[in-house]
Amino acid sequence: MSETESLLKQAGAPLGHHSEYVDQYDPSMLCPIERKLIWQPASGTRCYRWDIWNAFELSWLNEKGKPRVAMASFIIPGDSPNIIESKSFKLYLNSFNGTRLTEQALLAHLTEDLSKAAGAEVKVRLHELAEMNVIAALPGACLDDLDVAIDIYHPAPTLLRTTEKVVEETLHSHLLKSNCPVTGQPDWGSVVISYQGHRIDRESLLKYIVSYRNHGDFHEQCVEQIFADIMHYCQPSSLTVYARYVRRGGLDINPWRSTSSQAPTNQRLARQ
Repeated sequence: MSETESLLKQAGAPLGHHSEYVDQYDPSMLCPIERKLIWQPASGTRCYRWDIWNAFELSWLNEKGKPRVAMASFIIPGDSPNIIESKSFKLYLNSFNGTRLTEQALLAHLTEDLSKAAGAEVKVRLHELAEMNVIAALPGACLDDLDVAIDIYHPAPTLLRTTEKVVEETLHSHLLKSNCPVTGQPDWGSVVISYQGHRIDRESLLKYIVSYRNHGDFHEQCVEQIFADIMHYCQPSSLTVYARYVRRGGLDINPWRSTSSQAPTNQRLARQ
């Protein structure tokens, strides 16, 4: 049994098990999992962390029993003591399906329950459906058309190379893939890397991103590791790593790690 599977078992996580779908409000369905990896910066450097979740299948009943639907965004501090296991998050949201309450009460429950599970304040916002229809493109140059030979599919940070030239640039790739650490289901994602420092060899960076292809871990931990590896092996003076994962179970997870305090945007990509 892997360390991740052991943590999930100890926490009683529903991932990988048959679950009953309950449609009456039940905050006990939320399953917090201790974060395994937090990069420790060198003296004088700070890392800002956010995990942005978007829920596309949120529904509840108003006080007259009429269904309401909305989308919701949740901003969880990326250095909170716990992450929230995604299946338990989905089951928790589904527990509102047959629950009568006002929108204000819904927001209050979501904020209180998720903050308690994460161990830190979670910011919650409800969106009208039309608000989330705008599809964005990733910034910077795309790495995906580079003609490279790749045969390593487990994280290999020693692939990373830099040159003597100092640059400030933004790069992105849609070839990020990791796997659920319990079920083995694929987690597809796109990643943006913005940095200032010695130029990162683009072929080496693409190979490194693809090396996560058979790696099993949570979205948050994968992005944390990518950030830590680039900081260690490339030593940029500034760095932001932002991944946009494809939704599963009506939820997408978008971890953001940066040496900058500038708040991340939350714009859907075409495949989200």
